[in-house]
Amino acid sequence: MTISRQDKEAVIEKFSSHEGDTGSPEVQIALLTERINGLTEHLKTHKKDHHSRRGLLKMVGKRRRLLTYLQNKEVDRYRSLVKELGLRK
Repeated sequence: MTISRQDKEAVIEKFSSHEGDTGSPEVQIALLTERINGLTEHLKTHKKDHHSRRGLLKMVGKRRRLLTYLQNKEVDRYRSLVKELGLRK
């Protein structure tokens, strides 16, 4: 369910805009996407894990709010991030 330290560092390195950047919307959205994907796989095998399902829904909502913020502030960064993560089809 959680992502390993190496995976997290790789995601941060890939989406950060400068050294030590962990708070930009791109990094936050990418990390949430990794956690959401892992939790989705967990819930496929553990269908009755409702506590984790609630956490998943909260993460999806937070990612949606961050995406809306980024879309309102800088559309180009939003479009490139969505394309790179494969969120909108």
